[in-house]
Amino acid sequence: MNWEDFRQWGRRAADWAADYHAGLRDRPVRAQVAPGAVLSALPDAPPEGAEAMQAIFDDFEQTIMPGMTHWQHPRFFAYFPANAAPVSVLAEYFVSAIAAQCMLWQTSPAATELETRVCDWMRQAIGLPDGFTGVIQDSASSATLCAVLTMRERALNWQGNKAGLSGQPRLRVYCSAEVHTSVDRAIWIAGLGEENLVRIPTHGPTRAMDADALRAAIAADRAAGHLPAGIIACTGGTSAGASDDIAAVMDVAEAEGLYTHVDAAWAGSAMICPEFRSLWAGVERADSVVMNPHKWLGAQFDCTTHFLRNPDDLVRTLAIQPEYLKTHGADGIVNYSEWSVPLGRRFRALKLWFLIRAHGLDGLREMIRNHVTWAQGLAARLEATEGFEVVTQPMLSLFTFRHLATADLDAHNQDLLNRINDDGRIYLTQTRIDGALVIRFQAGAFTATAEDVAMAYDVITELAAAGT
Repeated sequence: MNWEDFRQWGRRAADWAADYHAGLRDRPVRAQVAPGAVLSALPDAPPEGAEAMQAIFDDFEQTIMPGMTHWQHPRFFAYFPANAAPVSVLAEYFVSAIAAQCMLWQTSPAATELETRVCDWMRQAIGLPDGFTGVIQDSASSATLCAVLTMRERALNWQGNKAGLSGQPRLRVYCSAEVHTSVDRAIWIAGLGEENLVRIPTHGPTRAMDADALRAAIAADRAAGHLPAGIIACTGGTSAGASDDIAAVMDVAEAEGLYTHVDAAWAGSAMICPEFRSLWAGVERADSVVMNPHKWLGAQFDCTTHFLRNPDDLVRTLAIQPEYLKTHGADGIVNYSEWSVPLGRRFRALKLWFLIRAHGLDGLREMIRNHVTWAQGLAARLEATEGFEVVTQPMLSLFTFRHLATADLDAHNQDLLNRINDDGRIYLTQTRIDGALVIRFQAGAFTATAEDVAMAYDVITELAAAGT
């Protein structure tokens, strides 16, 4: 394909994308294919010669699309959303066409300086105070890894990267069982070891870390000769929206001199609405905070904003400056590759800039408030329906429920969930609360309407009745 061919196919791709989104409600949300079906339809060996673009496109529609789960479907109520507002898709189109490698200021000054500006826009939007500085990471997993590496280096007086962990005291990091598994992976990659991730008991309706138990665990570790390094708190945990009492966690952290990271990957987007900020009261005292505009705000994946009270600690942990990466003759510049694990960086700031300008914070607030209201309404309807139990009340737009039966409740609800997803009209996922299997619901699709959420009630109750 040359650029003249691209002109034709680019128009066709834009038409296809608009038609695809317009027809999403007519498609089943989850892919309805058997394992291996797509693989068996693909040739075993790559082609030796060039193939016609029309043939490639035909195979895309006939082989690939039937095996796709439609994350932009307005009735995608599973996991958390991975939204892609049209203006964000358009911005990514430009990013792909420019194809810049934005690792340093000099490799694309506009990319670096736009990132600085939009991160500060987001800081203001979610209510973090002056003094916090932001960077765009690829995902919350990477931001959490950066935080854990920084915890490690601070605790070891910046000697971990140089001397390694051999011979050092056992470093300990504290969190609840409600944090995302990306925390476990960060602990592995940072070389701390799974046994040194200390799980603190939770309590109360928000399933928050018990601050007294946290304090006691730190004291016990110090007495055993271990070295406490940091605390990871969460706001809006993946399973059921668990939210720690950030202020109470910070009281402990400050008394013990520990680095703190707050994972608000999903729920952080809701903090553009001032009325929800009580969920993370005290966050301004944290060292590191992460939220994902690519989840609930509509910025296409991948786009994570990572805020730091003192970015110098992160840069000291990660920066390497060989001669070929130095920018001579320019003082005071920022090279964001020194703020993240990968050297290479995409121009992620452009889609966030397009999104905020095209919708405005008021438009994005309206979407989030609607999702919260609709989810609360659905939970109330299910709770009032005979045979249903709401297990965890809505945390923003996320709640869990189960259908009651005389049979094995776990097996019964897994069967109900399977039948809901095979039906195709909506898509839900499961989790476990205090060991019991429950069904999760979260409203977060960018194009969802009140009618889509109402359909969820109809599908859930209809299939529950059919299975009893």
